[in-house]
Amino acid sequence: MNENRSKRISQKIKCRETQVNGLLEKAETFARRVLESIQALAGTTACKGVQIARLKEWAIDNGCWVDSINELGTFVDRGSENEVYMSKIDNKLVYKLNDFRYSDDNLSPFFFRLKAQQILFPDCSYTFMGFSINRNGKICALLTQQYVISEREATEDEIHNEFLKLGFHPEMNGEYYTNGKYDIFDASPNNVLVGIDGNLYFIDTIIYKSNEVNLSVYKSQSPKYSTNG
Repeated sequence: MNENRSKRISQKIKCRETQVNGLLEKAETFARRVLESIQALAGTTACKGVQIARLKEWAIDNGCWVDSINELGTFVDRGSENEVYMSKIDNKLVYKLNDFRYSDDNLSPFFFRLKAQQILFPDCSYTFMGFSINRNGKICALLTQQYVISEREATEDEIHNEFLKLGFHPEMNGEYYTNGKYDIFDASPNNVLVGIDGNLYFIDTIIYKSNEVNLSVYKSQSPKYSTNG
């Protein structure tokens, strides 16, 4: 029984191997075509809901839709945008269901962010596997990430110093960091871990292309700013 179950799970995660063949790029291209079509017809870029619905159809057609994340992992945590699951067959991986919260009116920032994470924090890069549904019934991107064996959360001073080493400087009293190309939000201690090797691992930050508009987008979506103080 366990052997059959492992075989089913292996089939489910076969999609992970197609990352090499450009699964992320294919999904991004499909989403962009939806955006361009709606923009041409309606003159608007506000189409996130339509893109998500169409991407579900695309994922089913391309074998990258996972009916139940519970077949792959065990729920361990919920952040502002991600549900986190520990892999049932590989203790070096976690699964994350991303609900696209920090994409504003379309999914372009989401795809940008995944690629930026690979560039800036390759030790914590995401592998895009397809799509599934979270515990609230929302369609989400299904991602995997290396499980970081950590000693503790990083301190704010350690995070600040690491950003300086990477060529970033703080804005708005450290509300976010920028290098003129990337703006990085939400690099709080619970999202940055100190590994057993002493290195810092930025497992969950919000990355945008540098643009002042993105600060208002972040504020509009972040639980930190969801109520008026």
